[in-house]
Amino acid sequence: MNCCQFPISPYPVELPRNDLRVMVRLVRLLHKLSENNAYQALLEDSLPSTAQLNPGHHGVMMGYDFHLSESGPKLIEVNTNAGGLWYAYLCAKPLASGFAGRIADRLLDSFLTEHALFRQDKGARPETIVILDSTPESQFLYPEMQVFADLFKQAGIDAFIADPARLSAKDGTLYINNQRVDMIYNRHCDFYLQMPELAMVRDAWLNAQVCLSPNPKVYGLLADKRRMVLWSDPEKLKPLGLTMSELELLNQTIPPTQMLASLAPEEAWHTRKHWVFKPDTGYASRGVYVGKKLTTAKLAELATANTVIQQWVPPSISTFTDELPFKTDFRLFAYRDRILGISARLYQGQVTNLRTPHGGFAKVLIV
Repeated sequence: MNCCQFPISPYPVELPRNDLRVMVRLVRLLHKLSENNAYQALLEDSLPSTAQLNPGHHGVMMGYDFHLSESGPKLIEVNTNAGGLWYAYLCAKPLASGFAGRIADRLLDSFLTEHALFRQDKGARPETIVILDSTPESQFLYPEMQVFADLFKQAGIDAFIADPARLSAKDGTLYINNQRVDMIYNRHCDFYLQMPELAMVRDAWLNAQVCLSPNPKVYGLLADKRRMVLWSDPEKLKPLGLTMSELELLNQTIPPTQMLASLAPEEAWHTRKHWVFKPDTGYASRGVYVGKKLTTAKLAELATANTVIQQWVPPSISTFTDELPFKTDFRLFAYRDRILGISARLYQGQVTNLRTPHGGFAKVLIV
């Protein structure tokens, strides 16, 4: 597998060790918060039915995206089906054909742990895993899905990369090629399973017939962008039993965030340069607008009840000889409170993209 065909930058990026420590602390705090009963109760009425089911497990391949500022790292968003770990791995091991060594063991263990927790049996092991996405062969990260499929197959697990249309159901149980599906690694971006094409998956999930990871519950607790409205509101956080140092960490790392509906149209327009506008359940920078680039017409089109506005934290800038400056963000990949990997992403343009020449995923040097 030739890494040069992928969005991988030839340039490494430095990350101060102290900033990394803060980022790791926040990831672990947010995971701890997601398991807080008071936090879950606070959100219960606002979550759709698919996210109210507690499956007893968590979510593989979480991603936490940060910008660096003069006052330290700022969390920009959380992802439950974070892509790019394979490309991040290739930054350090460009000749690799698949995950190997410690990272392979940790990744496989995260999936096996999820399934065992779902089955409530430490010895339970999935026989069949489906990596699920809409028309996966056409997806930008399809090569990464192939690498995960190989990881499962090497462990003796049947693995399929499939569109939801390839699944069938009998008595609530999902099948592919007449094989029972024990676990779904969900790469689909309908996070709450609301699309008709996911009806069988939704039914199997609600009836606890399949281990789905990541799933609507973990998305609702951590990755729905409306959660950042709560995390940036110290008054609402106080009843959750957090320590002063934990509250300070949230205050330090979470940019002020609110719903667009909380502002009158005139105020939203006059303060637009202070904000970045995001759809509450969007992904991959789709529908994201930096306020200073926003027009009156586009602002009027935004659904105020479903648009999150977050204080604009400009990405840090990386410069290299004979290149235009690159905007830079950082992604931590995690399972529960365990960090699996870290990558930078270099780009030019308004929002994060993987199309800039010599940009893309970049190796991180801790300094």
